[in-house]
Amino acid sequence: MNLSVRAILAIGGVFLGCCSGVVFLEMLVKLDPGAGNLVTAAQFAFIALEGFVFTSKFGLAKRVISLKDYGLLVLMFFITSVCNNYVFEFNVPMTLHMIIRGGSLISNMCLGTLILKRSYRISQYIAVVMISVGIFICTYFSSRDVAGKREHATEADLFWWLVGVVLLVVALFISSYMGITQELLYRKHGKCAREALYYTHLLPLPAFLLMHENIRTHWLLAFEKESFRLPVLDLAVPLIIVFLVGNVLAQHLCISSVYTLTTECTSLTVTLILTLRKFISLVFSIVYFRNPFTLYHWLGTFLVFIGTLMFANVIRLPQRVRKDDKQE
Repeated sequence: MNLSVRAILAIGGVFLGCCSGVVFLEMLVKLDPGAGNLVTAAQFAFIALEGFVFTSKFGLAKRVISLKDYGLLVLMFFITSVCNNYVFEFNVPMTLHMIIRGGSLISNMCLGTLILKRSYRISQYIAVVMISVGIFICTYFSSRDVAGKREHATEADLFWWLVGVVLLVVALFISSYMGITQELLYRKHGKCAREALYYTHLLPLPAFLLMHENIRTHWLLAFEKESFRLPVLDLAVPLIIVFLVGNVLAQHLCISSVYTLTTECTSLTVTLILTLRKFISLVFSIVYFRNPFTLYHWLGTFLVFIGTLMFANVIRLPQRVRKDDKQE
């Protein structure tokens, strides 16, 4: 496989941006689990600002897709982004968060079959069953961790944890439908990934006004937490703000690199790189942050990632040799 310099840089950006983004996010939510809306708003504002300068050319660039066509896409992207960051409020651990989001192939297959009438290989159906079983195992044993984590844990704790898991699953299916919508738009108008990235972050910004109280509360809370003194400027900055800036910059590098990668490599190569990236992030989270991870969690994780590789046809089932071939 011969990769261009642009593709190699994009792969480096995926690993550096996506992995460090997850690390910054986990450090942030450990200090303030309810800061999800603040994180999402900051990510949207920064990417929209960057897009306004470099993609929209300060509003002078001609738009390929109409704002009307962007409507549903923007709504879905906003909902999934808010849900994925807000679930930490419900004590969903980062490890489970990554494993469930790694099950996007399940939702992609379901919606691809129902909406696009796609057909899949037998090995892909087996792979999706493996992924489903793996996620179920991880979810089940994580629920036991929640129930036994505190001596005074109540049914309410388990209920809200379950709400967080359901939100993640709903976001997973909405994200897959968003992918289908994007695919149909690109078929109609041609690929315009940078424009889509810009408008999906710009147009939802007014919706964050509905969350301004929550965002303001956690912004002020950041200044009451531990501070970090910048060595050169000798300036004390809230640690949460440092992690927030790190997450926003890393998220921008991550998304930009993924979009570049899709234009430079095959979908199989992109799937492999993103799968490996998720696995590295998961292992780092377990080791560095010492998140609870039992043998059952490892079993579930193994099923999810092997299933993903099987779906992408990297790991193939042994083919049955026909009688005619044996006699030749």
